[in-house]
Amino acid sequence: MKFKIKKNDIRDVLSKIQGLTGRKSSLSITDNCLIKAVDSSIVIIATDLETGFEGSYPAQIESEGIIALKARKFYEIVKDFPEDEILIKEVENHWIEIGDENVQYHIVGMNPEEFPENPYIDEVALFEVDSASFKKMIEQTIVISPSTDDKRAHTNGIYFERIELQDEKLIRMVSTDGSRLSKADYSYDGDFDLPTGPGIIIPKKGLNEVGKFLDTGGVVQIGVKNNYFIANQGSETIVIRLLEGDFPKYHDIISRDKSCFLIFDKQKFLMMLKRMSILSSENYKGVIFNFGENKLVINSINPEIGESKEEMEIDFDKESIALAFNPKFFIDTLNVIDGDQVVISLIDNESPCYIEEKDKKNFLSVIMPMRI
Repeated sequence: MKFKIKKNDIRDVLSKIQGLTGRKSSLSITDNCLIKAVDSSIVIIATDLETGFEGSYPAQIESEGIIALKARKFYEIVKDFPEDEILIKEVENHWIEIGDENVQYHIVGMNPEEFPENPYIDEVALFEVDSASFKKMIEQTIVISPSTDDKRAHTNGIYFERIELQDEKLIRMVSTDGSRLSKADYSYDGDFDLPTGPGIIIPKKGLNEVGKFLDTGGVVQIGVKNNYFIANQGSETIVIRLLEGDFPKYHDIISRDKSCFLIFDKQKFLMMLKRMSILSSENYKGVIFNFGENKLVINSINPEIGESKEEMEIDFDKESIALAFNPKFFIDTLNVIDGDQVVISLIDNESPCYIEEKDKKNFLSVIMPMRI
């Protein structure tokens, strides 16, 4: 195999697949990427056995073939290579030469026949979604990180469903860890009906990889078939194996009957929370939110470090409410809201707090209080 590739055509994709190739799996070869040279392009393939990536990029092919080489080292070579074009050829026994007489690497690859095959999904019904909107939905739901010691599907995955209302078609993604919930909606205005099917649970790790490849313009094609979620954009495709299990019935949780609504300047509220979280620690995560007459007072008490207090004027004329929250949950939420103002909804000192953007209602965060 021998081909020449432009550095700028593969540098970014090699950077993005590091999340896949850098993840431990039961097969050591998955820290490699597979490169196929065929016709007038190369195909780069990567997998962690749960999520598979495949992309095609233009190249000058002198002889076809297939190689497997360490994805991290290949990326580092390409990233800092001094020339715009890179010559790559296989010599013998899976050894690969990269470069020319000025800069040359002679590195060992692996047997490409040992590389696991990505699932081939044929005749899947893909439908188009605005790429920037889908990327934002991933950011807003993946903010609740997967659990490292909890094997339940609903804590490690994001619930994806298609909802047909009387006057609206929605794509909805929901994430939870039991202490908080994030819901992101996309109003689908395509000319054809959304494909039918039950809700699915997509691994957060896989969707995180999808988010890396999504452009801020154009559309992405997504679909579900044979226990896999598929995302395709241009010449790049990601296939994710779905999680098995049941997602909690969340509809009652997002109901906000009898709530009082408070409007906050997002940046001021965010900075207040960051200051009050300075004294938080692994053993003392909570801070006290006291909603009183036209005033919010936040107290942070950590017996191991000290205490702090800050207050803010608010428009509040209800009966006083005192709740304890983990400020990190609020900070995470505010960081994925674009608008300048947010609405906080309260019911009582035992009910969850609801956060959403003032001018957009497509994202909702629900945060459960802690015991005071």
